Amino acid sequence: MRQIENRKLSSDEGSSLILIIFAGLIGLAVIVATMAATSLYIERKRLFTVADSAALISAEAFNLDDVQMVDGVALISLTDTAVKAQAQNYLTIIAAADSAGVQLVSARTPDGVSSEVTLRKTWHPPVVSMFMPDGIVISVTATARTVLG
Repeated sequence: MRQIENRKLSSDEGSSLILIIFAGLIGLAVIVATMAATSLYIERKRLFTVADSAALISAEAFNLDDVQMVDGVALISLTDTAVKAQAQNYLTIIAAADSAGVQLVSARTPDGVSSEVTLRKTWHPPVVSMFMPDGIVISVTATARTVLG
């Protein structure tokens, strides 16, 4: 009886190999998911930076003839057409450098003083893009205001 018990305790036929394989697969899945999440976060931040820059440039889309003096304070008046033209021009200038695939969704002035720019881009995961062939659409909106004086 004692001999049978000793044989059962000393018998360890490959049971740890399956655990090692599954632990490796789980570790690999965590690494790939973390890498994809980091890539998505960085791409969103990059797109927001481009949108913020486009909004800032668009907020400066006025001529000196458009500046009015009211009670000693300089006031400007932006138009949707000028804001959109400046945003589109900015995206054209930087398209070759950093913003491939960026689309201008809207560029407008909600109050005549500030500009609001919305951009969109499709993000694809770096490693497992076969699971998401269409990617994920990222959309950001940035607002900027020009203050004179």
